[in-house]
Amino acid sequence: MNEFEDLLNSVSQVEPGDVVTAEVLTVDANQANVAIAGTGVEGVLTLRELTNDREADINDLVKPGETLELLVLRQVVGKDTDTVTYLVSKKRLEARKAWDKLVGREEEVVTVKGTRAVKGGLSVEFEGLRGFIPASMLDTRFVRNTERFVGQEFEAKIKEVDPKENRFILSRREVVEEKAAAARAEVFGKLAVGDIVTGKVARITSFGAFIDLGGVDGLVHLTELSHERNVSPKSVVSVGDEIEVKVLDLNEEEGRVSLSLKATTPGPWDGVEQKLAAGDVIEGTVKRLTDFGAFVEVLPGIDGLVHISQISHKRVENPKDVLKVGQEVTVKVLDVNADAERVSLSIKALEERPVQEDDQKEKRQSRPRRQKRQEKRDFELPETQTGFSMADLFGDIEL
Repeated sequence: MNEFEDLLNSVSQVEPGDVVTAEVLTVDANQANVAIAGTGVEGVLTLRELTNDREADINDLVKPGETLELLVLRQVVGKDTDTVTYLVSKKRLEARKAWDKLVGREEEVVTVKGTRAVKGGLSVEFEGLRGFIPASMLDTRFVRNTERFVGQEFEAKIKEVDPKENRFILSRREVVEEKAAAARAEVFGKLAVGDIVTGKVARITSFGAFIDLGGVDGLVHLTELSHERNVSPKSVVSVGDEIEVKVLDLNEEEGRVSLSLKATTPGPWDGVEQKLAAGDVIEGTVKRLTDFGAFVEVLPGIDGLVHISQISHKRVENPKDVLKVGQEVTVKVLDVNADAERVSLSIKALEERPVQEDDQKEKRQSRPRRQKRQEKRDFELPETQTGFSMADLFGDIEL
């Protein structure tokens, strides 16, 4: 009878909500039986109250003889016996401690782990406590597929803590933005127009390539990728390539950096005087046709102009009437101006002048010149008619 009273007294010492120390007695399929220290009563610790991982093996988490700090949830009385046990939890005790740690820590950055993609965002864990990051607060751009964050550890800023409502909201986007701003300020502090820097190709678009300069992406516009015209960005660089580029322009307020790849490589006009000279006869390819002539590629990246007057000895109304893009032609170099990046070419200079044209010229030259019309002369009266007086002329007239 005395032993039973002692048991009842010890039981009365344990209340739901108490934090107790217990020793693991046995570990079965999905639960562990524990002895609550100083009470003489036992407790049951299920896998569900041990971890959030439903796939975990309880034998990997607790061992017989191990001492644990647990939270008493409620009393359980056996149906067929008078035994009294308690349902205890390790997970909820850790969550309570985590809540206590979180109160007043809004705007603080902590490390969390993505646990599950849920509707509208991502479920995360922080020291045993479950939190939530809305999809709009995961990155600087809206994230539709949050699965890629599951299993990852990353930093997030605490935005809201409400233990009563079990509400714990975080933002990864703000951390990313702040780090990007710091990196941007550091990069802009080091860069200057004209610098040659090394970067990695981050992404490629139809209008150019974005280069990661270590926190800031600079744009190499399509026109600055190569000395060649009308090239595809993918034919010049690939994502992941490390390249040297020249800084053309900086705009820190808008976070823009304009870069050039072709400015770091020799241009086709460098040393062109040693490659081309007036009088050279070379092969070329018609690249473009205009109303005033044809542009012929004579060296890689160098197009010369065959003016419409230099295409043929015959009259040409439109270059398209006699030439086609892609056509191979032989041309004569008339002039090379490296400073102005201009080469003048001629096709007709390599052709004989038509005989008919020569005959017509000779005929024009052999025609007698027309005599100039005689100029009007001022005739003077003969000397015999000079010396008349008014009286002589009008003497016979009666007044």
